[in-house]
Amino acid sequence: MKSILIFFTQSTTSFTHFLRIAIFIVMAWIGGLKAFQYEADGIVPFVINSPFMSFFFAKSDAMAVNKEGVLVKEYNLHKNPEGLVVQKNIDWHSENGTYLFSYGLGLVICIIGVLVLLGIWFPQIGFWGGILTFGMSIVTLSFLITTPEVYVPNLGGDFPTPHYGFPYLSGAGRLVLKDIIMMGAGLIIASESAKQWLKSA
Repeated sequence: MKSILIFFTQSTTSFTHFLRIAIFIVMAWIGGLKAFQYEADGIVPFVINSPFMSFFFAKSDAMAVNKEGVLVKEYNLHKNPEGLVVQKNIDWHSENGTYLFSYGLGLVICIIGVLVLLGIWFPQIGFWGGILTFGMSIVTLSFLITTPEVYVPNLGGDFPTPHYGFPYLSGAGRLVLKDIIMMGAGLIIASESAKQWLKSA
């Protein structure tokens, strides 16, 4: 048992590098997917409901009446389920600026991932990558407050579920909540990079 503990004690640097590689893979993969229509459509509820980001979209304040006669934000009528392509919805997203914003966001996410990865060799760069990872996670976690879609909706029906609203996370909400792990990882990367930076100064 002692030899195992010694191994883990002596492997901190290797594990930190693995964490950097893991963050890079997540950032590059998710950031890269932002160039595709289905992923771009999926970010609309998060961005359009955020007081910090909604100004990026042309139709952030647009309202419309749904099939039930209820006034809702217009984006609710133009959601493309993953794997389904509806041209009128794509046209709406094009007018909204969804795709242009998504390309920019994807590029930013990929750049952060590269900065974190470069921290293996350049601690100064890795430090800022860790800080930006932490900051990005704060923005993502704010969606738990601003985005209705992160909680199970009350759809009613013959057998309405008693489990809706806070704290019952939807699939989207569970994905958002996981960013608290990314937040912690960003701090660890920044801390380790700062230590290496000071050593080389």
